[in-house]
Amino acid sequence: MRVLLALLVALLLAGNTFAQAAQPLTLTHAEAVRGDWHDTAPPVDGWVPVTLMELWTPRWPDHDGVVWYRLRWQQADADAPVGLMLDYICMAGAVYVNGSLVGRDRSLVEPLSRSWITPQYYLLDAPLLQQGENELLVRVSGLTAYQPGLGTVTVGDPVQVEAKYRANKRARFDLQMLDTAIGAVLAALFGLFWLLRRQDTTYGWYAAGGLFGMLYGLNWVNTSPWPFATTDGWQAFNGACYLALVACYAVFLLRFADRRWPRSERTLLALAALVFVLALLLPQVAGPHRNVWILPAMAFNYVCGFTFMVWALRHGRADQKVLGLCYAIPLLLAVHDAGVYLGLIRADSYLMSFASPLMLLGMGFVLAHRFTATMKRVEGFNIELKQEVQAATTQLADTLNQQHALELAHSRAGERLQLVRDLHDGFGGTLVGAIARLEQTPGDAPKEQLIDLLKEMRDDLRLVIDTTAQEQADLAQLIAPLRHRASRLLDAADIDARWQVDGLDDVHLEPARSLDLLRLLQEALTNVFKHSHARRVDVRIAREGGRLHVQVQDDGVGLADAGNVVRLDGGGAGFASMRLRARRLGGDLRIEATSPGTCLLLDMPLVA
Repeated sequence: MRVLLALLVALLLAGNTFAQAAQPLTLTHAEAVRGDWHDTAPPVDGWVPVTLMELWTPRWPDHDGVVWYRLRWQQADADAPVGLMLDYICMAGAVYVNGSLVGRDRSLVEPLSRSWITPQYYLLDAPLLQQGENELLVRVSGLTAYQPGLGTVTVGDPVQVEAKYRANKRARFDLQMLDTAIGAVLAALFGLFWLLRRQDTTYGWYAAGGLFGMLYGLNWVNTSPWPFATTDGWQAFNGACYLALVACYAVFLLRFADRRWPRSERTLLALAALVFVLALLLPQVAGPHRNVWILPAMAFNYVCGFTFMVWALRHGRADQKVLGLCYAIPLLLAVHDAGVYLGLIRADSYLMSFASPLMLLGMGFVLAHRFTATMKRVEGFNIELKQEVQAATTQLADTLNQQHALELAHSRAGERLQLVRDLHDGFGGTLVGAIARLEQTPGDAPKEQLIDLLKEMRDDLRLVIDTTAQEQADLAQLIAPLRHRASRLLDAADIDARWQVDGLDDVHLEPARSLDLLRLLQEALTNVFKHSHARRVDVRIAREGGRLHVQVQDDGVGLADAGNVVRLDGGGAGFASMRLRARRLGGDLRIEATSPGTCLLLDMPLVA
């Protein structure tokens, strides 16, 4: 039993010892010495002890060039592979193990490679390692204005060191790539919204800020200063992009808070444009001195974000409150990143990229909230519009019904008035004339004379009835009843009536003009029947262009002055009646004495 307990204790102690030995070793103590740009080996003298992570700017504030770092560690088994991770090299570096080069950046002089964006990992095998003490030499090329130096170094079990390397790379590089991609997508999305709805400038300013934010974010993912020829050029441009994104986001927050400060906005944007010009024209000045505008821009950005957050939580709408809350964590992370940037916090990672999913969530809520609010307004507008259209339709139907009733009443009144006028002008005149003639006629007047008067009154009444009953009929349809009655009358007197009607289909005259024309034609045929003693009468009614031609030609006894045009200002009541009707028709009436017979000619326009 005691033997078993002893074996168990021994195994536990061995396991603990193995676990401790298996833990990677983090090297924080090193030696450093300055060198020149083109050194291939470190100086022999001048080494000083340093603690990693180390930025050489406080130690050598004016040194632009190379600093060599020397580290040592003990290796128990030279045959066992070792993982080596360099957490931070700024700007570019070359790595030597026991005098052998294991890795270097593409450019160790200007334009410098940008190795600081990601850690470096190497797998060291037997040929490079020594039993006992091993030496790591790192040549770092950097510029004093851009935080040059070396971070901590980790050696140990390859699996564990590589896992640490991948976690570090994921936090420093992969998340920055994701942050840049998310910013680009949001900028494109809001840019499309702005292009489709130009009056909503809130989207446009967020898209502009996202564009400059994407350009600024390239600082954490670009491995070289391309397309610029120097590190100063890249850093000047990057700093100008930061100021531009701060300006755009400030205007965006104003618009999102439903505020407009035109003078302040113009001043801020003009300053950003001026810095861009300076960065492009004088990069060697703007790059090393970029903090002149970056530090005020940082402070301004924090003030704007904090002010908006407080205002939104106290007075804002739901979407403004959510965006204000989403700004809280990025503001805290931005304070940490400012400390790292200024060297107040000794760290090799910026944390702002962790806030991108939160900002994505916030802007997604903003879009969803605005879309929902817009849809509610549209639905409310549709309901209101439907109600208004229904009310307007009902009102219009009532108005149309009233108008139809009025028009129907007016039409009936007009028909009655027209009938009264026709009876007064035609039948009334005939009746008055008949009464006058009867009063002047002796008491023993023949019955035939009285019958003629009654027939004349009957024919005139029929004309009134025909034109009233067939108000929408064309001229050919109106002439047909008159033609039928006149032909029967003339046939009774052995007068052959021949009619020629041309082009009267679809010819419509006003009711009063139609009645005048029919009465004139009836009067002419009555004269043929009563006075001509003719054997034949030719009636021609034809349309020629915009005029109507009427001709009544008989072969009777004719007039006393045959061969001449009869004067219409004389004659009996029949001529006077025809003259009046021709004048109302706007036509030219002529009666010519021919041999044999008489010819009546009427030329009138179809439109009065």
